[in-house]
Amino acid sequence: MKPLRFIILNLLVLCALNSCFEDLDDNPATDQDIKDFVYRAMFEWYIYKDEMPQLQTNRAESSDYDSFLNSFSSPENLFESLIYERQTIDRFSAITDDYFALEQQLNGTSYHNGMEYGLFRFSSTDTDVYGYVRYILPSTDAENKGLVRGDIFHSVNGTQLTISNYRTLLSDNSYTIALGSYDDNGTPNDATDDFISDINQQIQLTKVPYTENPVYDFDVFNIGGEQVGYLMYNGFTGDFNNQLNDAFGYFSSNGVQKLVLDLRYNPGGSVNSARLLGSMITGQFNGAAFSSLNYNDQKQNFNSTYNFTNSFNGTSINSLNLNKVYVIATGSSASASEMVINSLSSYIEVVHIGKNTVGKSQASSIIYDSPDYGRQNVNPTHTYALLPLIAITRNAEGLAVPNSGLVPDVEIGEKVNDLGSIGNQMEPLLAAALQVIENGGRQAALTSKGHEIIGDNHDLEPNSQIMIAD
Repeated sequence: MKPLRFIILNLLVLCALNSCFEDLDDNPATDQDIKDFVYRAMFEWYIYKDEMPQLQTNRAESSDYDSFLNSFSSPENLFESLIYERQTIDRFSAITDDYFALEQQLNGTSYHNGMEYGLFRFSSTDTDVYGYVRYILPSTDAENKGLVRGDIFHSVNGTQLTISNYRTLLSDNSYTIALGSYDDNGTPNDATDDFISDINQQIQLTKVPYTENPVYDFDVFNIGGEQVGYLMYNGFTGDFNNQLNDAFGYFSSNGVQKLVLDLRYNPGGSVNSARLLGSMITGQFNGAAFSSLNYNDQKQNFNSTYNFTNSFNGTSINSLNLNKVYVIATGSSASASEMVINSLSSYIEVVHIGKNTVGKSQASSIIYDSPDYGRQNVNPTHTYALLPLIAITRNAEGLAVPNSGLVPDVEIGEKVNDLGSIGNQMEPLLAAALQVIENGGRQAALTSKGHEIIGDNHDLEPNSQIMIAD
């Protein structure tokens, strides 16, 4: 069997492949066929199969297998029954009935209106939820409508956002938000009595297919006589590795001696891109183990090591040879973002500024209904696929990211009424990182817990916080 690989196809190839499905309705797969695929794939690949009674022995070989499959109302229900501790351990495995859309999403293309937002409330007992704009993607509807970082919205289509409805309201491809104004009620140090007032301004937004360049912002500052690089990187997307390398080429040509890596909004992505980023930050560990992937007991032959490298696709890597890096990471930093912090910490000093990260050390890959579960010879009668956790990532010391996340060295959260401008030295989280650098590595004097952030727009994308074993 060939190694399972994650294959991203461009739009033209996807269109060509779609022709294979023109006659799908002539002979569609039954629910039983799809459930059979789900069970067999999970038995084969799931990292936690030994923890699940239904996967400890192969039910597909039992006499009551058909009855077992029939006991589940849908492939989705069967899939959920095979997930290990959904609320605490495996919060990330997913199933899709449209792997074409999944492939595009993992390639950085998804339906987007250009508004990257977070969601917050004033206290843990509040049911009302408010959105705040984190940043705006270029050449999008949100940019054209004049939305900017720091804008706050309180309702969608005339309905106040709440804990129970925000996912539904914000999932539509087109909706209208009502903007509001933040009022601290004259008590700037106490957010529990703050409120949002309506400013009678509504903006209609429409999502369209959009490919995001994750290299959002980079610059070089002179701090205490040293050249300090700053990079906001918002997703580990393999198609933009060249742009990432170009940013490090800019750092190198400007004599960068220190680096602030901003992963505060980065939900993860490609393991290979994470390895390349680690190699760009360092450079002195070429060939050494960056991270390893460990599979279930039946798939030990797939165990692999990702090494530091000095090139990719025939391109030389621009590396900084740093012995210390300052990383901004928060509760929206997951997966490959955490892998970079965890893996680099085996070799250099990593100073984490921000909040606890998500806590995800597991990697995934698209599992298709084919003889070897890869993309070739896929079953043409349906478009279901799985994205289960199939491996655990560990650093060179054998340590995985804990489920509780990585704990910051300097705790500081974003305050939605004082976000500052991305890339500006006065922006609070960047300012804290620069203060640590200026203090010679000592902790910044100012720490803040910020508001209670309950989620962001990536929560509406079930496959967002993933790490792809590519």
